[in-house]
Amino acid sequence: MDDSLRKAKQKAAATYDAAADHFDDTPLSFWGLIGKRTVTNLNLQAGAKVLDVGCGTGASALPAAEIVGPNGSVIGVDLSARLLDHARDKAKALGLSNVEFRCADMTSLGYPDGHFDAVVSVFSIFFVPDMEGLVRELWRMVRPGGKLAVTTWGPRMFEPAYSRWLAAIKQERPDLYSAFNPWHRITDVGSVRRLFRDGGIANADVVAEDGFQILRAPEDWWIVALGSGLRWVIEQAGPQTAARIKADNVKWLNETRVDRIETNAIYAVGVQVAL
Repeated sequence: MDDSLRKAKQKAAATYDAAADHFDDTPLSFWGLIGKRTVTNLNLQAGAKVLDVGCGTGASALPAAEIVGPNGSVIGVDLSARLLDHARDKAKALGLSNVEFRCADMTSLGYPDGHFDAVVSVFSIFFVPDMEGLVRELWRMVRPGGKLAVTTWGPRMFEPAYSRWLAAIKQERPDLYSAFNPWHRITDVGSVRRLFRDGGIANADVVAEDGFQILRAPEDWWIVALGSGLRWVIEQAGPQTAARIKADNVKWLNETRVDRIETNAIYAVGVQVAL
């Protein structure tokens, strides 16, 4: 395995295992909303076979399982064992027996060509350095007439709080600061369409939609950080530094009366040509 890919996978697994304790908290309800929106775009039919890569706690996999019904099936894969534990608990609470959650690597699942009616990737495509290669791999598993849905962040993720977060990180731990993250490559319709094209999908329906998450109080922002990919920085910073970053962010949000953050997303769907 390429060393950069191995490190990316290790970082993702560790980050989201840590974030699992807040992943389904109310301030992160945007996971569920965007997951359901992605599934709606697929127009799934009863009896369909669905693969959800980077499934988290089931924001897409669970609504997909409800739609495809008992004659259909959904497989959700993720590198975070703790997120998958939550997904299984949620499926059990919903009485869903047609969904299975597996701890697996989305880049090397080994399913045959054309095995699924739909493949879904919500906020996971950017976790590997070779995003184009992953698109090709997911695309080959889609049957003729089937669909691939990829959802990623739009511009201004978590703004305006995110800019303040970056400033505090730069002040406290410049070694952890980065103005660039991998999802920045694909935060507009044109770049997502190019990603699909370079991954072998000539035509795709790509739509940008604005969204926001209400903050009931400034402290909700810190819960978002704890339950998202920002958790990695918090873990690396250590408790004392993290406490200072939190205090800075909460104070600023309170003073500027910020009551929401942007959760803009880009939804892309490609359809395999039917034979």
